[in-house]
Amino acid sequence: MTWRLLGINMPLGILAIAGLTAWGLGLSWASALLLAASLAPTDPVLAADVQVGPPKSGEEDEVRFGLTSEAGLHDGLAFPFVHLAIMLAAVAGTDKPWLAEWLGYRVLWEIGAGIGAGWLIGRAFGWLTFHVPAETRLARTRDGLTEIIHCYGFLAVFVTALSFRRAHREHDFHTQMHEVTEQIERLAMMVRLLLFGGALVSGLLAPVPWTEMALALLILLVVRPVTGWLGLAGFRADPGEKLTLAFFGIRGVGSLYYLAYGLNRMDVAEAGRLWSFVGVVVLFFILLHGLSVTPIMRLIDRRLGRDPDADDATPPPGLKGPAAEMAASGDLKTCSDDE
Repeated sequence: MTWRLLGINMPLGILAIAGLTAWGLGLSWASALLLAASLAPTDPVLAADVQVGPPKSGEEDEVRFGLTSEAGLHDGLAFPFVHLAIMLAAVAGTDKPWLAEWLGYRVLWEIGAGIGAGWLIGRAFGWLTFHVPAETRLARTRDGLTEIIHCYGFLAVFVTALSFRRAHREHDFHTQMHEVTEQIERLAMMVRLLLFGGALVSGLLAPVPWTEMALALLILLVVRPVTGWLGLAGFRADPGEKLTLAFFGIRGVGSLYYLAYGLNRMDVAEAGRLWSFVGVVVLFFILLHGLSVTPIMRLIDRRLGRDPDADDATPPPGLKGPAAEMAASGDLKTCSDDE
């Protein structure tokens, strides 16, 4: 499922958005491609409400797994299309070759090296964390290691986390890490949304006409669901889950970062329009996400036989008297039928 979303849905989405914005906004192909690549990656922070639960919690299903893995890997795999837009802008009107450099360096090397470096770093940190005695532990976080070998750091970070988890899947340390990072994500989301709100108040959307707002809604409500559904065609899953996966294309701060990266490396006359259009898409998605994520995920939980309103402190069925009180307080962990 993950590779369908990345290998089919993402390229189709980039192609469709580039075509629509080149036609609807009158952008050059390089600018349209940069805009499309910026709107391709899903945002892991805004996707927190639809991600898998803590380790060993059992809070997993096709929707949560698909959106979590897509959000993690999209950050790196959409970057080659940003570089493609930069290269097309640089060679416009010239005969300079660009295809070999883009495929060889920006695609094969930076993706391959990012995955390889992330796997090695995760394995090394996992071994140091779980096998070396604490008093001699050498594990220390080092920023930018993958940047030294010129590969995609976003991709390497996600692969590092995967290989680190595999070093000792059952250790409680993973649960503690999940709790800490979840709080950091929510704080980061709050700060970013406040800054985004400040940009809106400062006039980010002032130059956006109604036609461009309609185009932004078309991207969110038609392009992403249709390309997502095509990417998942033939995949064995509940139709409701497939539709949810196709609908939730999380748009957030990642799009703003990609656009800033591209605009700092290419000369774009329509830079202000690009900022405004991406701002509209992000704003519309935040509103749609906020209104729909809770009822949709609750519906999925019910269809899977989970009670979304269940309280962890609720006693198991069949327990009465002191046993029920102990279970509700958390003092009773497990017991057999005889006990």
